[in-house]
Amino acid sequence: MNRIEKLKAMLLENSEDAFLNHALALEYVKAGDDAKAAALFKLILEKDPDYVGSYYHLGKLQERNGDEQAAIAVYKKGMEMAQKLGEQHAYNELRAACEYLEF
Repeated sequence: MNRIEKLKAMLLENSEDAFLNHALALEYVKAGDDAKAAALFKLILEKDPDYVGSYYHLGKLQERNGDEQAAIAVYKKGMEMAQKLGEQHAYNELRAACEYLEF
């Protein structure tokens, strides 16, 4: 059983687990399935907007696929959430990614 299958099996018990869904999205990125990864990151953020790590990875995915404006919007939303939650490290990573695209 590969990692994707293992994560899907674990999600059968708790489909709302943001950590497991995030891990699955990252596995989709590694497998080159950007569409599934993006859909999953968006679902995570819709259900749990405080899951700050998904903003960065969704933005990077959009950036890699040429949608820089969408990536900037995601980074900015993530920066707002990170600031609200007091997650300075996440805020700094999101800000750096955003500034790279804006300049």
